[in-house]
Amino acid sequence: MLKYVRTFTSTAFAVASICTQFAFADNLPAGRAAVEIENGEYPASYFPNTEILGKDELRISSLGTGMPNQTKAAVSISFFVELGNGDKFLFDIGSGATGNLFSLRPDFSKIDKVFFSHLHVDHVGDFMGLHVGGWLSGRYTPLRVFGPSGGTEELGTRSYVQGMQQAYAWDLQTRAGALPDEGAKIEVTEFDYMQENEVVYQENGVTIRSWPAIHSLDGSVSYSLEWNGLKYVFGGDTYPNKWYVKYAVDADIASHECFLPPKALAEYFGWDLTQATYVSTRIHSEPAAFGKVMSAVEPRMALGYHSVLSPENYQAILEGVRSTYDGPLTLARDLQVINVTKDKIVVREASVDDYALPPSVTMEYINAPRSEEKSPSDKVNAGKWDGYTPPPMPERK
Repeated sequence: MLKYVRTFTSTAFAVASICTQFAFADNLPAGRAAVEIENGEYPASYFPNTEILGKDELRISSLGTGMPNQTKAAVSISFFVELGNGDKFLFDIGSGATGNLFSLRPDFSKIDKVFFSHLHVDHVGDFMGLHVGGWLSGRYTPLRVFGPSGGTEELGTRSYVQGMQQAYAWDLQTRAGALPDEGAKIEVTEFDYMQENEVVYQENGVTIRSWPAIHSLDGSVSYSLEWNGLKYVFGGDTYPNKWYVKYAVDADIASHECFLPPKALAEYFGWDLTQATYVSTRIHSEPAAFGKVMSAVEPRMALGYHSVLSPENYQAILEGVRSTYDGPLTLARDLQVINVTKDKIVVREASVDDYALPPSVTMEYINAPRSEEKSPSDKVNAGKWDGYTPPPMPERK
């Protein structure tokens, strides 16, 4: 059903008339009208909320492509996938990634599904920000979290989410009442990390499968998303493994970590070469290994991430990949956008406003049930200073 912005301007009605032709009808920022791409000719830069995603099209935005010790230009790992049927998915939400998500000004009422590859902070560190920030910005339904079990129960996704909810219980309780009640909730789907290419999500014509990855401890996975004859693969973090090579076949976009090679990693972290070699080639996939995997998979586009693409690093990574792979390649940067159809793949950079706020919330959000607003106890309220009197409260409309 079409969702209108809170202020019913003439522009909003123009957006409504355009979007009724399509299934998704995203809630757009006030004053913004999205248009359809004509003749497959995309602008050189991607300006959020200006393009109507084609009904047979998939768009991938890289929210974070860097390391745990993030930089301003490369925060930790996260990819945002939007489909022409209106569905939206997050794959990981590493530290710093929500800032880039917010800069795209998405319709947060639809951002309610996140898939964890594993529980390192550079892949799940912005979980709390996603839960609370999305709730503040338009999500009025529970956040749905999908992720693997661990080698033990306490190392699985369900345990992680429960622990996080306990850690920020004060935050959740203070916001209840002011915000829709259902938005505070989290629904967790935990699955066996060793399952091979089994379905973990299947709704609205979208199928997402998982298979094991090899990284640090038991409990890492990779995913494939299939919809409308298109296939996106998200590798998470992994040593080159037989499952990825087998199940990523026929991918339109095959993303896989392309870590810094040992020498560059040693210089970046100040490590000795032995430690850097172990991390780069035993826990992660260095560029030549990434290239070997992609040569076996042969995707329409190979997408490498999990590096800081400074000039010297970029050259070292590219040389490593090209020593083993000569196919279509993109080394991901933050806020890179990839549009995928059956006929075309277009790679661009998003142009964003650093101070942009999310769109106005929907009427469904405004009208969603809320409990009583919270207040400090009487003993704390007794400390209010009598030198200040707040203005009267306006009546609710």
